[in-house]
Amino acid sequence: MKKQKDSEPPSRLSLLKNFLSRGPKDRPALLEILRNSETRNLLDSDALIMIEGALHVSDMRVNDIMVPKVQMVVVSYDANPAEIIRTVVESGHSRFPVIGEDSNDVMGILLAKDLLSYFANPAGESFNIKDAMRPAVFIPESKRLNILLREFKSSRNHMAIIVDEYGVTGLVTIEDIIEEIVGEIEDEHDIEEEDNIHQHGVNRYTVRAITPIEEFNKRFGTDLSDTEYDTIGGLVINAFGHLPKRGESIDLAGFHIKVLRADRRRIQLLKLTKGEH
Repeated sequence: MKKQKDSEPPSRLSLLKNFLSRGPKDRPALLEILRNSETRNLLDSDALIMIEGALHVSDMRVNDIMVPKVQMVVVSYDANPAEIIRTVVESGHSRFPVIGEDSNDVMGILLAKDLLSYFANPAGESFNIKDAMRPAVFIPESKRLNILLREFKSSRNHMAIIVDEYGVTGLVTIEDIIEEIVGEIEDEHDIEEEDNIHQHGVNRYTVRAITPIEEFNKRFGTDLSDTEYDTIGGLVINAFGHLPKRGESIDLAGFHIKVLRADRRRIQLLKLTKGEH
């Protein structure tokens, strides 16, 4: 007599199907699987960082990464071309909110590349910023980053102005969101790799967080201890008592230190003003 099918041992194929069908029960379990895969060299570490970043972005809102209003680089509606060009060159940015009578009156967005037509105009017609600027996109602080990224992709906008019931609170760019996924993106306007410390005029500096404390002490004549921390970034985080967000500032060792660039894992770039308290 033939044996019943239910008494037969499961095939290798069915065992494999059962294994693959049992997905992780929650996000922590998924991350544990991914991290174990990276440990066993089944997953590249950069790929793991991006996957973690993509998962993290889905939980974040615009106000977690926005550039605060006080740090926005803007151009005035009545600025002349020379003033606008100076702002473009000094900031290294490619997009600028155009403001009217005050900083809450954002009239549009000016792209640096749109200024090229002014210089290429053989007729010498007067420059009209109204003709050059593009419509601004306004969003609430509560918008989720993954939704905004999708909207950026579909609309081809790269900048949005953030508002609340009182007016403008800041801005966010597509690069800000992407950096949360892949990490810091450096461009030609960032400090060169070999330059940890860069001076901007009198008593103003940008400093990489990875700058060794020994190098910092030598440059500024300070006597910061490197017993517990090797880098200025570690020392700054300790002074804050937490991982600071972009825009946070603190006074330390005779400097007013502001975090210019940071993500959820580390601080990256600092602005130092000597003797300002």
